[in-house]
Amino acid sequence: MHRVVWLATALVLLTGCGGTGDDTSELTVFAASSLSAAFTHEIGPAFEAEHEGTTVVFNFAASDALAGQIQSEGTADVFASASGTWMDAVQDDPGVSDRQDFVQNRLVIITPPENPAGIGSIEDLANEGVQLVLAAEGVPVGDYSREALANAGIAKEAEANIVTNEEDNASVVAKIASGEGDTGIVYESDISAAADNEVVAVEIPDHVNVIATYPIAVVTGAPNADLASEFVAFVTGPDGQATLEEYGFMPAT
Repeated sequence: MHRVVWLATALVLLTGCGGTGDDTSELTVFAASSLSAAFTHEIGPAFEAEHEGTTVVFNFAASDALAGQIQSEGTADVFASASGTWMDAVQDDPGVSDRQDFVQNRLVIITPPENPAGIGSIEDLANEGVQLVLAAEGVPVGDYSREALANAGIAKEAEANIVTNEEDNASVVAKIASGEGDTGIVYESDISAAADNEVVAVEIPDHVNVIATYPIAVVTGAPNADLASEFVAFVTGPDGQATLEEYGFMPAT
């Protein structure tokens, strides 16, 4: 009788100790494509190192596309957006918590290394024959770019030079780096040394530039809400902020 009780107790203990060995967690982060280098190369691995058994899975795209995916699929734990507008949309449906603005980003003009169109200022984007590549309307960096062109008083002329509307900033960088356009407008983080993109930058003056503010939040209904909150805290904490600064982002104000 005592032997039967001992065996039963042992089986219970083995089961309670996680005999399957499945102690892993997967955190799904939907993030604006401009965050891909910093999140993939440093922030994701650093967070995993501090959370043994955790795997961070990133989905990078334009913020408008990500917001639509979150609303239709409901699979994200964290949303990091390049636009408050699209975070507002997700806050309305399905909802968010722990929302914080965590970085800012400036716009910059880029050209291929040889700068075939001789672009030296934002006004040059309106020159006849310039092949301008922008992100599409509705994509945050595309909207910000058009706002900067309007601020410079050259919206009509410059937009007539657009040869392609891309899905996100990474696609604009790729087009210009490969010589498929003369010039484009992206984020300053895209031309940081850490991002390692082979393009040349032309500054946009402060009085016409546009500053993008990035919010991050836990998505309501997140499969791993507690872990998601810890990721948001990591990104907004000293280590996350130092990494983002290295990649060309500015602190949120």
